[in-house]
Amino acid sequence: MSTLLNEPTATLTSLCRKYDIDVNRLPAHIAIIMDGNGRWAKKKNRPRLFGHQEGANSLKKAIKSASIFGINYISFWAFSTENWKRPKTEVAFLMKLIKTLIIKELPELKKNGVKLKFYGFLDALSPSVQKSVRVCESETQDNTKIQVNIMLNYGARQEIMAAVNAIQSKHLPITEETINDHLLTHDIPDPDILIRTSGEYRISNFLLWQISYTELFFLDVFWPDFDRSHFIDVLQKFCKRERRYGGLKP
Repeated sequence: MSTLLNEPTATLTSLCRKYDIDVNRLPAHIAIIMDGNGRWAKKKNRPRLFGHQEGANSLKKAIKSASIFGINYISFWAFSTENWKRPKTEVAFLMKLIKTLIIKELPELKKNGVKLKFYGFLDALSPSVQKSVRVCESETQDNTKIQVNIMLNYGARQEIMAAVNAIQSKHLPITEETINDHLLTHDIPDPDILIRTSGEYRISNFLLWQISYTELFFLDVFWPDFDRSHFIDVLQKFCKRERRYGGLKP
């Protein structure tokens, strides 16, 4: 239930009742693979970069939806460790877009109580992007309404390997607990929900360790078309799922 940062309010209870969502079963953490920007643009005979721009607007809408429904954490896979293989012009555009959004949206994030955190191998990013990341994290660190996690230059296999190497360098036993403690995401709960848009049915290289018992939702909609109706539909279905974590129903 979404209680780590926010307690259910009368307004939230009323909103959930309106949409037939169990307020006591709301997820604490939603993770999203924002897929389909390029294909969305191609379908409209527009350049791929236009699709990424529209995808950024969907990201902002998703944050607002999560905040309205009292979700504590929402994570977005913005750039993977494999995305460096894309054309240099597209990579440069994505980095510029990410940096611009960070700076442009900072006042609004602060105003709305959003805490922004970045997870990934950030040292590989340009100094200017790293500086923007540090500034945004610093200026929003005291906000508590919702934590927005941007996964930037992130890859799950690389994350697990880095964790194991760090454990070995400290001569610690390799256990589930020590791996958890050395993951990039050690300070946030595992996702309750993972959403992937665009109709693709795979996880790729995203949060492989953390999603062991996450409820998966694969949506046949490109990310730029993802809106609040899709968000609400996922919440409705999630609240009706039975989560047994490997056990049996009491």
